Formats: sequence, structure tokens, C-alpha cells
Amino acid sequence: MISRRSFRADVIHLRLFRSHIIVPALHSFSIVTRTMATKTAAREAEATAGPKNERLRAVGAAIAQIKERFGEGSIMKLGDAKHSDVDVVPTGCLSLDLALGIGGLPRGRVIEIYGPEASGKTTLAQHVVAEVQKMGGTAAFVDAEHALDPEYAAKIGVNVKELLISQPDTGEQALEIVETLVRSGAVDVVVVDSVAALVPKAEIEGDMGDQHMGLQARLMSQALRKLTGIVSKTNTVVIFINQIRMKIGIVFGNPETTTGGTALKFYSSVRIEVRRSAQIKKDEKVIGNQTNVKIVKNKVAAPFRTCTFDIMYNEGISLSGDLLDLGVAQGVVAKNGNSYAYGDVKFGVGREAAKAFLKADPKLMKTLRAAIWDKAHAAAPVAVEEPVAA
Repeated sequence: MISRRSFRADVIHLRLFRSHIIVPALHSFSIVTRTMATKTAAREAEATAGPKNERLRAVGAAIAQIKERFGEGSIMKLGDAKHSDVDVVPTGCLSLDLALGIGGLPRGRVIEIYGPEASGKTTLAQHVVAEVQKMGGTAAFVDAEHALDPEYAAKIGVNVKELLISQPDTGEQALEIVETLVRSGAVDVVVVDSVAALVPKAEIEGDMGDQHMGLQARLMSQALRKLTGIVSKTNTVVIFINQIRMKIGIVFGNPETTTGGTALKFYSSVRIEVRRSAQIKKDEKVIGNQTNVKIVKNKVAAPFRTCTFDIMYNEGISLSGDLLDLGVAQGVVAKNGNSYAYGDVKFGVGREAAKAFLKADPKLMKTLRAAIWDKAHAAAPVAVEEPVAA
């Protein structure tokens, strides 16, 4: 029989053995196990990262080679690029600037303005030219139609003495001139009036009645492929004015189309449709037209917005009338019956009288324009007219 004293001694020896031998051994075993697991995970991560690192090094070498060959900025990560709002050229017409969504025509893009004859396409382009010149920029006008009226352009606000003008003989010559001007990087806006007048050299040198199927479309397609890249790099606005033609044999849908093929439709960032809607008369004499504009295509903002303004003969777009209508629509100008007022300033009775009052006070027009601009940008986005399926 084991005595109580010897039993206690055995228990003490067992506890000592457990605390000094077994526990440290287990602790060492757990450390070794964790170390082995860590090394295994590291080896697996290294095995996985190996191909990834090689791919990253290969991409870095390719980027360095591209930059060495084509220059700094030829390729970069999108996150490394400096992003900013789109630079714009104002059109001079506030309602159109608001309809465009960004305050004007985007720089570094191709723009198409099209519509029926005498609808105000050239007038609108000349207003853009005038705005560029007011900002200290340089503008060029490629007059393929040979129909530019310097006196009318001057009344719109164009500085005709500083305007670069070219009247080319052939379509190839016109587009080469446009390319040269854009490549210079010193011209802010180039207007081509019009695409329909860009006649290929083969057609000019040929006889009347000769068929030249698709020549102009191929010419425009080639020119736009060359122009688009340099237009973006030089931040130039290139405006093509275009005419409308009718498709033959169209029973359903819209029979209208534009000249020069479909390349311009694809390469244009903004397409603006201009149409007359009504005549403006004074004492039974027509003094202008009411013009509707629709943004048919817009890559920089929401498309299908519309605006309406007056184009007065020998004056261009009525900026005072545009501000008056916008002011009433935005709630900036109060209209009571047939009278208009802005705060305590009364414009007079009748729309034409109010337009004349505003036109005579440029300072008031500037104040009103700023108030309308602030109100338009503080308000909810303008509703977009959905296109109707043909």
C-alpha cells in the first residue's frame, strides 16, 4: 500500500515533469508548425507572384519602349493622366450653350452643323468665330462655296481683318489646308463651308455628265481619319457645315440625309441641326427668322436637347431676344402680360421693345446673362427629348 507522503511526492514530480518537459516541448512544436506553415505560404505566394512580376516587368519594358519611340505622354495609365473639365468655345448664344450641356462647343473635336438652305448654319458658325476672336484666339474660314459676305460677318462681330480666309479650288486642296492649319497648333477654330462644296479634283477636271460615284465620300472618310487625331492633340475646333439632300425611293422614315457620306456622322462629337420655324415681321416686312436648333448627337453631354432663338437680317443671332426668352423661362425676368422687368428695371411693353431696351444696355445684358447662367446651373438638369423611332 502506497503511503500518502510518497503519493504526494509522485504528483509533485509529475507536475514538474509536465511543466519543464512536456509544455516547452508542445510550445516548441507549435512554433515549428507555424514557421513551416508560414514558409509554405511564402513559397506559394512567391510561386504565384513570380509570373505576375514577370508580366509587370514586361509591361513596364513595353511602356518604356513606346515612350522612347513616340515621346512622353504617348501611353500612360488612365489613373496617372490629369483629368479636367472639357475645354469649350462659347457659341455666343446662351440658349445653345446651355443646350450643349457644357457651355459651348468642345475643343479638340469635330463638329457638324447641318440643315436646309438659308436656315442659319453659316451665321451660327460665324458667331463661334466672333467669340473665339473676342477671347484672343485665331480663327480660319475655308470658304469652299466662295460665298462669304465680309460685311455681314463684320455685323455679327467677326474681326474680318484678322480672320484667315481660304477659297480653295478642289476638295483635296481644302482639306489639305485644314490639315495644315490644325497641325500648326496655333488656330483655335477652323470652319469649312461647306462639305457639299468640297468637289473632288477628278470631278472638276472631268466632263459634265461624268459619273463619279462615292468620290466625295471616300475623300471625306480619308480626311477625317487623318484629322481626328491631330484635332484632339492641338485642341482645335473644326466645324463642318453641311447641307441636306433627299434619299430616293424612301416611303417610310425620314428621307433626309447629309452630303459627303456617313464618315462625318461617325467622327463628329457634336452634330447640330438648324431649321427655320417662323418668320419675324415688322409692319408686314420680314426682318428675321425664328430658328430651332436640335443637338442630334453629343459625346460630351446629353443629346437631343433643343433651343430656339431669333436670327435677324443684317444682325445675326438676336442675343437680347435670346436672353429675354431664357430669362422668362428661368424665372429671372418677370413677365406681366406683355411687359417685361428684371427686378426694378422695366424693359418696356412688347417683346421687340424689350429686346431693343436690352440691346441698348450691354451692362444690363451682361448682368442678366450671369443671373440666367447661375440659375440654370443651380436648377435640376434640363429634360432631354427622347428620339422618336422611325
